[in-house]
Amino acid sequence: MLPSDGRFGSGPSKIRQAQLDYLSDAGAQLMGTSHRQAPVRDLVASIQDGIRTLYSVPDDYEIVLGNGGATAFWDIATACLIEKRAAFGSFGSFSAKFAASAASAPFLDAPVVFSGDYGTYKLPEATEGVDTYAWAHNETSTGVLAPVHRIAGADSDALMLVDGTSAAAGTYIDVSEVDAYYFSPQKGFGSDGGLWIAILSPAAIERAARIEKAAGDFVGDSNDSGNDNANTRAQRWIPPFLSLTSAVKNSRKNQTLNTPAIATLILMKNQIDWIISQGGLPWTARHCAQSAEIIYNWAEHSDYCKPFVLDRDARSTVVVTVDLDDNLAAADIIKQARANGIVDIAGYRGLGRNQLRIGVFPSVDTADVQKLTQCIDDIVESLR
Repeated sequence: MLPSDGRFGSGPSKIRQAQLDYLSDAGAQLMGTSHRQAPVRDLVASIQDGIRTLYSVPDDYEIVLGNGGATAFWDIATACLIEKRAAFGSFGSFSAKFAASAASAPFLDAPVVFSGDYGTYKLPEATEGVDTYAWAHNETSTGVLAPVHRIAGADSDALMLVDGTSAAAGTYIDVSEVDAYYFSPQKGFGSDGGLWIAILSPAAIERAARIEKAAGDFVGDSNDSGNDNANTRAQRWIPPFLSLTSAVKNSRKNQTLNTPAIATLILMKNQIDWIISQGGLPWTARHCAQSAEIIYNWAEHSDYCKPFVLDRDARSTVVVTVDLDDNLAAADIIKQARANGIVDIAGYRGLGRNQLRIGVFPSVDTADVQKLTQCIDDIVESLR
């Protein structure tokens, strides 16, 4: 009855055995070597080329990498991409965190936040004075998948920033619709955390260069008591670690500003090569959607659970959330599942719901997803 692999986490997610074999075999010679030398730089170039192939990236867009994960990219974008004011779609824990980063920056105007109920999505709307629009493609905390397109009515030079962390590798978008599509590799790309990857438009790269130059050229006047917002706004400080321009310059050399985790790069390269060999993102999108549909159909026909996301068009195809009846404790199901090798199916801690959350990324076998639902049924029967 048990799945062949019991890892259903929403991040970190399942790493295929073939990736681990590749790490210990072909990748072993790179471990403990300099990331400034040709072998590791070739590895980074392979990842950049693979992402470009997967997403049919326009020639003038660039693939940029840096350390710190998508969380670090929120602060990078706050420091280097938002000029004065941003608008956010906030409909879960992760989309809210980026908005909070911008709100805490003393050199920016207060952001405009368009909030949606958990289990739904809310895109930002065109707003006067806003130069940056941001939202999450897939809200990992709730299992909601949002559209990705330029915001209608926005200023022509406004940037569109989309967090693709849990959607990347499992869904397909037209990257020309955004100026930054950024993600971490510990989910669909079946790797480890600590790295961010961004597909950047020329407009985003130009914006960062201009903002960073202006920050370096800024000379404050402590006697200026004027009410003009540009004068009263605090001086922008961009720590070197958060410099997007530095990340771009290093990525053009197929390296990161700071030392990366080489194992993360090796695992990601193998996953990219595997996805391409399977048919690219069209294949992963179908595969993940099929796995997700098994869970949604099971929950809809169950007498003790139901899908958390009611709108079918908003349901994620990579992270599925299921609400349980009040007379069943999710903690009890999770405990028994873990005792039998089925792990990481707990709901998001910050959501506080009696819920299961199941990652169905490309590495997860659809047959194992079917077996998972049967195992949960068996556990519930034993609890009853």
